[in-house]
Amino acid sequence: MSTVSSKKTESPRRGETGVRTTTTGDHLKSLGRAEFSLLVRNRTALFTALFVPLGMIVAIRQSLGGIDLAETGISALEAAMTGGIGMVLIMAVYGGLTSAYTARREELVLKRLRTMEASDREILIGTALPATGLAFIQSAVMIAAGVAFLDVRAPQQPVVLVGGLLIGLLLLSALAAVTSAFTRTVESAQISIMPLFMISVIGSGLFVPLEALPERMASFCELLPVTGVMTLIRAGWLGGTEGPDLLGAALSALVWTILSVFAVQRWFRWEPRR
Repeated sequence: MSTVSSKKTESPRRGETGVRTTTTGDHLKSLGRAEFSLLVRNRTALFTALFVPLGMIVAIRQSLGGIDLAETGISALEAAMTGGIGMVLIMAVYGGLTSAYTARREELVLKRLRTMEASDREILIGTALPATGLAFIQSAVMIAAGVAFLDVRAPQQPVVLVGGLLIGLLLLSALAAVTSAFTRTVESAQISIMPLFMISVIGSGLFVPLEALPERMASFCELLPVTGVMTLIRAGWLGGTEGPDLLGAALSALVWTILSVFAVQRWFRWEPRR
């Protein structure tokens, strides 16, 4: 007859010698790896993230053919390239993450993750890592290709360019989380992202630099969510914006980012909308 030991086995305490504690980095790495696998399997989302923004550069270049950009100090090609980065942020980050957050919520993935060790913030950031990382790499490749093969100016203020891009990634990720709270299904995400998409394309300097717009319209467009980010990116890459205008763009981008993060904390939904 076999006997069972009555000795109680104690579980190791967190932080005890020889026991590896799970850190925020571990949580983000696991969540990011899982989300990246899902992104790769979703061919539609992957195609949209990789190729649609690049195709939009051609469309932007063609649309600027009849617009006088002499007052802006940049060429149509340069405007198209910086606009292409804006499209990467909107399509790959904002559009892609709105669908991702909505899908994970409706599939109860977010609800299950909240029962584990990862915090709410880590879950949201980990879900966003693949899309934001992909967008950053795409932007870097576009800048390098523009300088190397298309005779576009090298980045004039690299720190401003990188800072604008990083703020843009954070802002669009937060806006995606907010938008997903009002999106019922993955299919309807394509509709719910359209308002921000349209006002950003028309008024935030993606297609037409604000300098080419009438003064009153340009003043209004400066207040739009993505305008500050696009101003920083364009100024960092092509120059031409310094002093108060650059500071105003940075403050606008930061204010919208803070408001977006607050909105996530206030309205983000973890339960399915049924």
